[in-house]
Amino acid sequence: MKIGLYFGTFNPIHIGHLIIANHMAEHSDLDQIWMVVTPHNPHKQKNTLLDDHHRLEMVHLATSDFSKIKPSDVEFKLPQPNYTVNTLAYLQEKYPKYEFALIMGEDNLNSLHKWKNYEVILQNHGIYVYPRLNSGEVDEQFMNHIKIHRVGAPVIELSSTFIRENIKNNKNVIPMLPEKVWQYVEHNNFYKK
Repeated sequence: MKIGLYFGTFNPIHIGHLIIANHMAEHSDLDQIWMVVTPHNPHKQKNTLLDDHHRLEMVHLATSDFSKIKPSDVEFKLPQPNYTVNTLAYLQEKYPKYEFALIMGEDNLNSLHKWKNYEVILQNHGIYVYPRLNSGEVDEQFMNHIKIHRVGAPVIELSSTFIRENIKNNKNVIPMLPEKVWQYVEHNNFYKK
């Protein structure tokens, strides 16, 4: 089985995340997409980042109707700070029969050369890249790399930051969130201040 790992803080998860994840599940050779909730980095200021369990719960709520999309808290159990190469090694050891690939926006591809042991990641895992507006120049070495697959997913320019700011300013964000996520955010009074 081929698993696409879609990492994010998902603070909150929104329809843009689901559109990308579903597109990857339906229009690539990936069998499942795991939405990997990134834990709060203890060395960074918290600001508006909700507790890990709330963000994981929102991912559970958002993905409950998608058979090919699963929430994952794998990084909650790993030492901090967390590096993608370590998460991949852990998953490969835990699930030796699965093949793991990364899902990322084209903007992240630009900084891939700065990731810890990025050569090891590219050697052992595919990377599925979705388009972003204003993604900048992609490093020459990643242009036609055999492990990098460009997937013509819809361009979604929606961010969790934008949603949080709108909630804080008492704007209607209902169309931007899965209904169960919106109800959870509203019920818990998240992002209001």
